[in-house]
Amino acid sequence: MSASLPRGRYLQDLPEYPFARLDAKRREMEGKGVQVIDLGIGDPSEATPQFIQDVLAGALPRSSGYPRVAGVQGLRQSAAGWLKRRFGVDLDPDQDILTVNGSKEAIHSLPLALVSAARPLALVPVPAYPVYALGVSAAGGEVIRLPLHDENGYLPDLDAVPDEIWAKAAMLWINYPHNPTGATATPAFLAKAVARCRQYGVLLASDEAYADIYFGDRPPGALEYGTENVLAFHTLSKRSAMAGYRTGFMAGDSRLIADLLRMRPGLGVATPRFVQEAATAAWNDDAHASEQRKIYAERKDRALSALIQAGYDVTPPQGGLFIWMRVPPDMTSEVFAMRCLEQGVVVLPGSALDPKGEGFVRISLTAPTSVLEEALARLAKL
Repeated sequence: MSASLPRGRYLQDLPEYPFARLDAKRREMEGKGVQVIDLGIGDPSEATPQFIQDVLAGALPRSSGYPRVAGVQGLRQSAAGWLKRRFGVDLDPDQDILTVNGSKEAIHSLPLALVSAARPLALVPVPAYPVYALGVSAAGGEVIRLPLHDENGYLPDLDAVPDEIWAKAAMLWINYPHNPTGATATPAFLAKAVARCRQYGVLLASDEAYADIYFGDRPPGALEYGTENVLAFHTLSKRSAMAGYRTGFMAGDSRLIADLLRMRPGLGVATPRFVQEAATAAWNDDAHASEQRKIYAERKDRALSALIQAGYDVTPPQGGLFIWMRVPPDMTSEVFAMRCLEQGVVVLPGSALDPKGEGFVRISLTAPTSVLEEALARLAKL
C-alpha cells in the first residue's frame, strides 16, 4: 500500500460539511414520496432577461482566445456607469474597476493579496457568508469574529475592537444588505468604518451583492465615502438573475486594483468574452433590476405575513433575498430545520453560517411565488 498523501493546513482546518444529517433526512422524506421544497439556498429561479440572453448568444465566437483578467473596457465602463447612477460616485474604469467571475472567487482569493506575517488578522462580522472566513484561512490568516445582534441593527461594534487588533488587521469584511439578516448599513456606520480602516491602514472589503435588492430607501454603499482603503464587490447573480453566468466586478482603491491585476492572472480567473458582453448589457439597464426588486418585495411581504400569522418571530429584512427567523425557544437551529424537513421544507440553520447564528434559521425568497406559498403553508403546520 502506498504512503498516504499529504494534507494541507487549509484542508485540515476546513470545517466539516454541516448538512450531512439534513441531507439524510431529505433523502428519507423524498423516499416517502414527499416533494421537498428547498428554501435553504439563494439561487434565483427567475429567467435571465431575454435581452441579456440575446447579447450572450450573439457574442459567441467561432473561435476564442484567452480572455484578459482586466476585462474588456466596455464592461468596466458599464460598471462605472451603474456605480454613478446607483451611488453617485465617479470611478475610473481603467484604474478603479476589475472584472471577476462572480463575487465568490474574488472574495475567497482577496486575502492572498493582503494577509501577511505583520498583518495576519481579518475582522469578520458574524453570522456571515462563510467564504469570508474560508478565504482568510486559505491565505494563512486568522479570523477575528465580530458578533452581530438585533439590538444594534446587525452592525458590528467597531469601538469594541482593541487598538492592538486593528494594528494587526489586514481587512474588515462587511456585507450590506446583509446575508442572512437582511439588515442595511447606515451612512454613519459606513463613514465610521471607512475612517477607522484608513486610520489603521486596513482594507474595508464591502460585499454589496444585494445592493439592488432593497425594500425601502436605497441603502448606501461604501464607495460613497471614497475609494481609498475601500474595495466593493458587485455581482449580477441576484440583480439580473445571472448566477450561472459567474460575472461581477471589484471597484475601489486603485493601488489594490493594480496589485490584483498582477496577482489574478496566476489564478486563471479571466471572465469569458461572451459573458462580459452579456454583463455589459445588464449593467447598462436598470429597468429589469427594478422588476426583480418588485418580485422579491412581493415575496417578502407574503412570507412575513404568513410566518407572523403562524406565530413565528421574524426580523423584517430591509434588503436581500432572505428572511431571518428565530426558532422556538426549546429547539436548536438544526433541530428546527429537521422539523421543517419533516414537513418537506429545507431551511438553513443559522448555526451553519456561524455559531453566532444559533437560534435562527434563514429562509430564502428565491423560489417561485407559488412554490414559496406552498412551503409557507407547510411551515405554518409546525
